[in-house]
Amino acid sequence: MKLPRRLFLHLAAGAAALPALARGARAETYPSRLVRVMVPFAPGSAPDIIARLAAQWLSERLGQQFVTETRPGAASNIGTEIVVRAQPDGYTILADVLTHVLNASLYRNLNFNFIRDIAPVATVANAPFVVLVTNSLPAKTIPEFIAYAKANPGKINMASGGNGTASHIFGTLFMMMAGIELVHVPYRTNYMTDLIGGEVQVVINPIPQSMEFVKAGKVRALAVTTPKRLDALPDLPTVSEFVPGYEAIGWYGIGAPKDTPADIIGKLNSAINAALDEPEPKARLADLGVEPMRKTPAQFAKFIADEHEKWGKVIRAANIKLD
Repeated sequence: MKLPRRLFLHLAAGAAALPALARGARAETYPSRLVRVMVPFAPGSAPDIIARLAAQWLSERLGQQFVTETRPGAASNIGTEIVVRAQPDGYTILADVLTHVLNASLYRNLNFNFIRDIAPVATVANAPFVVLVTNSLPAKTIPEFIAYAKANPGKINMASGGNGTASHIFGTLFMMMAGIELVHVPYRTNYMTDLIGGEVQVVINPIPQSMEFVKAGKVRALAVTTPKRLDALPDLPTVSEFVPGYEAIGWYGIGAPKDTPADIIGKLNSAINAALDEPEPKARLADLGVEPMRKTPAQFAKFIADEHEKWGKVIRAANIKLD
């Protein structure tokens, strides 16, 4: 049957419009199925705990399951590369942290570039650190510690979670700015037992992993690494009160493969920020010793760029490299 020309042109125009309509429908209904939240760290780690909370909030607000999947290994690089290679459709997203920014300067031969290949979606929380010393050390304040370290160069052992970890890099910046020399002792296992026993004398440690030891009197807290005192620990000074300009904070966020549509990123960002405004999520984060951190995708992108510049300078100045 031969179609009239006017009807043929009408149907052809309609068919041409179908792909655009389909794309619009997909964007409007996102998410329409399960979303994977890739956690490139071990189960039960702080990033995993925060990612599970974020996944719960996203599930509640967007009406689909957000499920965390842990893929630890190679200092987060294995799980991160899975997200880099995933389709940019919002169904595989990344729990990203400061480690990703540090790795961008530490590793020379990665198969991806975190700064270029992961789109910033939303920040979730900051991760304050605290300077801890063994009880046998005579120093009870940051000025006393600096004075003791200058009087005993190379005799104070500083623990860390390993070469290139936040505790190592934060400690390196502290040494540079305070003008002291500490002996770096990297660990692959928990170093708190050795800190309590005095085999190592100092560590800059995440607050969630520290306060039970401080409250039990097993170690001494000297200062927090945040720019201002924490509401939860108002009597504990900041390092910057004695070493002007010192600031070292971890953070937790959400990223996605580059080229993920802006409307999908916006939807995820809005859902996370909405959760962070509510009392229950705020209280849950406070229980973990962290604070809500709200940023737009553009603000998060600038934050990452600033972090990359800041910590890249420290890493290069200290000549820290990882293979």
